[in-house]
Amino acid sequence: MNKESKIYIAGHRGMVGAAIWRALTAKGYTNLLGKTSKELDLRDQTAVNQFFEAEKPEVVIDAAARVGGILANSEYPYQFLMENLQIQNNLIDTAHKSEVNKFIFLGSSCIYPKMAPQPLKEEYLLTDSLEPTNEWYAIAKIAGVKACEAIRKQFGKDYVSLMPTNLYGSHDNFDLKTSHVLPAMIRKFHEAKNSDNKPVELWGSGSPMREFLNVDDMADAVVFALENKLPEHLYNIGTGKDLTIKELAEAIQKVVGHKGEIIWDSFKPDGTPRKLMNVDKMKDAGWKASTDLEEGIQKTYQWFLNNQDKFKEVKI
Repeated sequence: MNKESKIYIAGHRGMVGAAIWRALTAKGYTNLLGKTSKELDLRDQTAVNQFFEAEKPEVVIDAAARVGGILANSEYPYQFLMENLQIQNNLIDTAHKSEVNKFIFLGSSCIYPKMAPQPLKEEYLLTDSLEPTNEWYAIAKIAGVKACEAIRKQFGKDYVSLMPTNLYGSHDNFDLKTSHVLPAMIRKFHEAKNSDNKPVELWGSGSPMREFLNVDDMADAVVFALENKLPEHLYNIGTGKDLTIKELAEAIQKVVGHKGEIIWDSFKPDGTPRKLMNVDKMKDAGWKASTDLEEGIQKTYQWFLNNQDKFKEVKI
């Protein structure tokens, strides 16, 4: 890959897109292109077409999506389905029509069936029903995976889909209504600590198992896919290790320094029982994650502390 090639990173202000931008800059790439949602509405097909005509990117990395946890998916199913379809369809189709030969599509491990065998292999896609609490987002992402596969199959272009496990890190979303489990826990424990170590109430039983990948490792995987022509269309990106939500809560509580009680609300949904990724294909290709979870939590908490002015205090 030429270091001067024009690379468009869709969603470059988000957690994943920003990490990819940092990683590419660190490796000497000098012609990166990004637009905010105000500058370019990716849901608008005409606007996307005009952007590609004007800028003529050579590579597209799709890190743009509407994302959120169980609560957000439950309250806004239509937006999670339709807006993600609009964003990715506009990018994939316009890139193809604009003769972009390298496209990296980012999805999520939620594309796999709820009760698929563990660890999750790429070939389990579309073999059973999805987890109901995030099926809207998952269906959109599955459509993106299949679109890239179809272009690869029919036109021979290097369109590849990377499916990360649960991501966390700097620039994460710490809004308690729309965030994922790890950043939400960091904020809850922090604010409870500052409220005389009051008890922290968490959703579910704490028994589901989850895998977590630092966003800088994810960015490194994207750079790897950019610089290498991977032989297949779909790859899982993760650590290959998981832990229970209860163990995660205790690890975050320790890092934050909260001394109070943890209360589990078992009337709230747990979501998928387990989501561990099989990452053998990516390892065989030559890439693996490198950030230890406790180290990653510490770095994420430090970023949260350094950026507290961005978050409105919530009374516990």
